[in-house]
Amino acid sequence: MRIRLDIAYDGTHFRGWARQPGLRSVQGTLEEAIARVLGGEPRLVVAGRTDAGVHAAGQVAHIDLDEGQVARLVARPSRGDAASDPPLDPAERLAARLRGVLGAYADVTVHRTRLAPEGFDARFSAVWRRYEYRLADRTAGYDPLERHRTTTVRAFLDEGEMDAAARSLIGLHDFAAYCKPREEATTIRTLLEFDWRRASDGVLVANVKADAFCHSMVRALVGACVAVGEGRLDVEDVAAIRDAGDRVPEVKVLAARGLTLTDVGYPDDALLAARAEQTRARRDRE
Repeated sequence: MRIRLDIAYDGTHFRGWARQPGLRSVQGTLEEAIARVLGGEPRLVVAGRTDAGVHAAGQVAHIDLDEGQVARLVARPSRGDAASDPPLDPAERLAARLRGVLGAYADVTVHRTRLAPEGFDARFSAVWRRYEYRLADRTAGYDPLERHRTTTVRAFLDEGEMDAAARSLIGLHDFAAYCKPREEATTIRTLLEFDWRRASDGVLVANVKADAFCHSMVRALVGACVAVGEGRLDVEDVAAIRDAGDRVPEVKVLAARGLTLTDVGYPDDALLAARAEQTRARRDRE
């Protein structure tokens, strides 16, 4: 039985998504909670591994349950909020049971659980991921209540120039200049959307959507736009840097605190298995 989990977390006090010996991770925390509810040694597969300090509002993962875990899942009858409500599907009830284990004010939660459609793979079936980056410049000012999810830059930034620079990067390209290199990992990505706006509180918000992201890509792209907003780079420079393929000192990788994974996109259920197979084949070739 494969279960889909929709997850959110404040990444401030996690050392990233992936389980690491002796370190607190989102994966480790959730797998321990699942083990308390269902037993066994659960292993989550996630849509996008976030780095230390990065947040998520719309993370997606799946887990495959063995026979013993399925038995524990269905053994406990579940009802809705009111006594007259019909019984809840055991897979859907799992989210509430996990929230009970995680605690009322936990920095990670499971919004929803459900039986995964046939062919669903949280990682390989995904067709895009969307991130948001929040940036407070001198126009916005510093808000201590937002410090865990907003990066501060002590400069007045030109959002129009930043938006123009961001849009110039959209498309299928090699983003090696904006990624931390990993051995045998491709840096070719399709950047589907990249734009900037000022929110009602004056904070600059980047919308970044791609088929996938390489290591530190979003934070480096944001850093390039900040250089443009400060006047250290011209709009045309960010695409020229990308096409040259080399990292440059003018592009800083900004802090993780401003970055949130907001959404993951999947095709229609009938196409999930084909998408997963296609993605696996491409990764094998890379």
